[in-house]
Amino acid sequence: MASDRVLNFSAGPSALPDSVLEQATQGLLNFANTGIGIAEISHRSKEFLAFLDELESLVREQLEVPQTHRILFAQGGGTGQFAAVVMNMLARDVLLRPNLAEGEERVLDYVVTGSWSRTAAKEATNLTETVPNVRVNIAVDAKNNSADGASYDSLPPHSAYQFSENPALIYYCENETVNGIQFSKAPSDDASGEELNKKDETTFPFHLLPKNTLLPLVADYSSSFMSRPIPRLADHAIIYAGAQKNIGPAGLTILIVRQDCIVDVDAAVKLSRSAIPVPSILSYKYLADGKSVPNTPPVFSVYVSGLVLKRMKELGGPKYYEEFNRKKKEKVYETVKEGEKRGVFRSKVPEDKGGSWMNVVFEVVGDGAEGRFLKGAESKGMKGLKGHRSVGGIRATLYNAVTEEATDALVAYMKEFIETETQA
Repeated sequence: MASDRVLNFSAGPSALPDSVLEQATQGLLNFANTGIGIAEISHRSKEFLAFLDELESLVREQLEVPQTHRILFAQGGGTGQFAAVVMNMLARDVLLRPNLAEGEERVLDYVVTGSWSRTAAKEATNLTETVPNVRVNIAVDAKNNSADGASYDSLPPHSAYQFSENPALIYYCENETVNGIQFSKAPSDDASGEELNKKDETTFPFHLLPKNTLLPLVADYSSSFMSRPIPRLADHAIIYAGAQKNIGPAGLTILIVRQDCIVDVDAAVKLSRSAIPVPSILSYKYLADGKSVPNTPPVFSVYVSGLVLKRMKELGGPKYYEEFNRKKKEKVYETVKEGEKRGVFRSKVPEDKGGSWMNVVFEVVGDGAEGRFLKGAESKGMKGLKGHRSVGGIRATLYNAVTEEATDALVAYMKEFIETETQA
């Protein structure tokens, strides 16, 4: 790999392993010994379909996805799924409860912990505001529990959640890339785990969800997918993730969908005005019936994602990356704390309040200090550290492909910056 490669801390599209990129260049010329490049080959060729099957197996094996769930591959990223989950889950609810009692509603519960879950809730509201008997309920909005009442700087306490009794959908975003907030990994779903979950306010409150039912639980895992095991995966109706964070290039969306959520959306529309007509490309049944290739998928993104997941399996899968990512984030948070003590940095989301493993966000204190920090980082070959345009500050992204050596280089620079600023 060329020596002019920089250290890429971008939140997405994000860093990919050098070895995978080298493999991918070969595949651009000759995929699976066909003599045809991956960007040229038919998506219905036996070679590509075999590779797609292998990609599905790699996801299923490494995340231990039960047979109750299908694995599908789509386009449109997280933004497309903001609409798709609403449409498919409303259709499911209509088929389960075609006739509502007088005054009864179909409620969509949203857990808002940052910019992306807030955007998803807004999309649901836009889609349903003229649909009869459908209402969006904000089960919790984390900014209401923040220090200033307006920022997303911590996860809300479990006591703040107000879930509906029989919702058609319960939605949350596991990791908020913009705000640097992430739910802690919940303990296993047994008696002892349930008690631990209740005590840790930074976990998702599984213990507060409706009991003895197939939960309509939907999770956006775009920026943390495959970075560690997914707690209570089988309890989810839908888990989705854009590939461009930990898995591959932009363009591919990976879906894990419980079988009962793959429904005839057209039949639901005929039954009730509460169901929204679903474009075929957003229908999970259309996607499942077409085995993820009802239309041309993003073939190159599929290919690179498969190479990444093969490499992950060789290294030990999500359990390996859980420890790998833990080490990286602990080093960065510790250095942020050191900078806080010296008056140079200010944490935007403390680690013990839901600070993300994937996106560590902080501010550089002082007039012009942020610019000096970014300029100094770039001079050392570090890019992608500027925070999201909507919130500013610094965002150090530590996705799977960010090496420990790159993390150590960032930490060393942060410590050097602290010394320079305190001596100025």
